[in-house]
Amino acid sequence: MSGKSSAQLAESASVSALNCIDLSSPDIQSSVSLLKQACLDTGFFYVINHGIGIEFMDEVFLQSKRFFDLPMEEKMKLLRNEKHRGYTPVFDEHLDPVNQIHGDYKEGYYIGIELSEDDPDAQKPFYGPNLWPRADILPAWRETMEKYHQKALEVAKTVSRLIAQALDLKFDFFDQSEMLGKPIAVLRLLHYADEVSEPAKGIFGAGAHSDFGLITLLATDDVVGLQICRDKDANPQIWEYVPPLKGAFIVNLGDMLERWSNCTFRSTLHRVVCTGRERYSIAYFVEPNHDCIVECLPTCQSQKNPPMFPPIKCQDYLQMRYKDTHNDLNSYRVSK
Repeated sequence: MSGKSSAQLAESASVSALNCIDLSSPDIQSSVSLLKQACLDTGFFYVINHGIGIEFMDEVFLQSKRFFDLPMEEKMKLLRNEKHRGYTPVFDEHLDPVNQIHGDYKEGYYIGIELSEDDPDAQKPFYGPNLWPRADILPAWRETMEKYHQKALEVAKTVSRLIAQALDLKFDFFDQSEMLGKPIAVLRLLHYADEVSEPAKGIFGAGAHSDFGLITLLATDDVVGLQICRDKDANPQIWEYVPPLKGAFIVNLGDMLERWSNCTFRSTLHRVVCTGRERYSIAYFVEPNHDCIVECLPTCQSQKNPPMFPPIKCQDYLQMRYKDTHNDLNSYRVSK
């Protein structure tokens, strides 16, 4: 594909300097202050010393690559289902239909919280069994992903406690059973091909969007690609690269936190602009329980600042957003 070189793309956008939160720091108030500043400024920050070792992170990336290296025929046997578990082919997701000429130039794999079919909660839209590659094709793959899923949720809960304090709430506010006590937490492996994005022509690795839930933890390889836009209403929009940081999570706020905080904290627009190098990342989307009612927090409203959004049930909001951004599964059945 013709277009700008990797160097030209890197020169065409500035680089964002994000706050870095050390989860091993004993100075909680300093961490809360740094996080609050980041949430008011960009809605993005790094998290380091989070307890997941670099060696294990490398293993998760290796296992992710092994899956995406499989023949397309094998991957399509695990095509995502109605519960949003499994494989998503290139162009399956269309995050910015206004500016994209087709879907995202990425393939992915969704892994949710594992529940057996006979669990009463398995009837809920985002709960149920996962789809797993056969163990004889990818040995230890399931075990690696389940371990990572569990560890990432613990990191997310730690971050949520800092966010709660930054919003003048009890530190364990988000630990409640209807929130992160029994969350919808989704691990998504992502692979971007060695294409060059052409924003002027509507070609992106991932179109501009904001995430749906509470927070997202993103682990990336060393290939640049993620861009953020601090002011989505600016004309023209100004985009900044977020540099990869080995062993760190890039954390960003989602739409539900924006609603909870009455826009005190913003869910920032971001996209992926590919530079001609293959790129892998691992996103961990943290959302509250299906039945959680997301409504303006008492600490984020006043007579002069009334709630901007009506209350909404978490599962209703998520179903609407997934439907708006993903291909209809029937389109794959027709094309077989």
